[in-house]
Amino acid sequence: MTRPLTLPADLGATVANAIAEDVGSGDITAQLIPDHVQANASIFSRESAVLCGSAWVNEVLRQIDPTIAFEWLQRDGDHIEPQHPFVRLHGRARSLLTAERCALNFLQTLSGTATISRRYAELVAHTPVRLLDTRKTIPGLRTAQKYAVAVGGCSNHRMGLFDAFLVKENHINACGSIAAAVAAARMLQPGKPVEVEVETLDQLDQALRAMADTIMLDNFTLTDMRHAVAHTRKRALLEASGGINCDTLIPIAETGVDFISIGALTKDCKAIDLSMLFTH
Repeated sequence: MTRPLTLPADLGATVANAIAEDVGSGDITAQLIPDHVQANASIFSRESAVLCGSAWVNEVLRQIDPTIAFEWLQRDGDHIEPQHPFVRLHGRARSLLTAERCALNFLQTLSGTATISRRYAELVAHTPVRLLDTRKTIPGLRTAQKYAVAVGGCSNHRMGLFDAFLVKENHINACGSIAAAVAAARMLQPGKPVEVEVETLDQLDQALRAMADTIMLDNFTLTDMRHAVAHTRKRALLEASGGINCDTLIPIAETGVDFISIGALTKDCKAIDLSMLFTH
């Protein structure tokens, strides 16, 4: 389920959409400044965070004005401290101001995602469990947020509806049974991994008999999770899911499940408070 930490192929298109949304027919306020005026600027955080999104900033600058020069003082994945500049910029003042909000929007969101991912990853570093994101992402920013999750030290679940089967309650009801759903998946796309969400120990047995690759334990108690781990005996991978937060994470990780999926990594992330200021 983990993907290499490479930049998303849609990065340029994502940035272009963001610029179009913000700049539209032109930045009329920036036009107050004569075109020849040059400026230096730096970006800094007002809080501690894990930096993420430098490639998106670079692309914003390139698309708005490729003559803007920039120097990153820290890299994605680095811890940044309040009031310490982590990138320096130089170019036309107009261009810097036009690029500012779009660049900061990417940085604040992706750094927020990386920061919460790092926090969760550190909590269970003493266990072999892998923490997974979900599809609960900001529309249009899925690949970017999944990149940020990996920067923070967690792993990616499926990218979308196309790269793996995840058979849930409604799929099971519509197909008639877990066995029927898994069999149909194997016939439809033999090479795709098949995961089944179960809510009871009886359904766990059904998923094991159907030979699902991964079984998601939805809102299982800790006792039932431990039973599932012992009962499964590596016949399938086990993933815990369902409203998991910082308070419940460690005991779940210590049950011995292989994965824990956490929607909060992307859904509940808090944007980091960032600013860009002109300097002398």
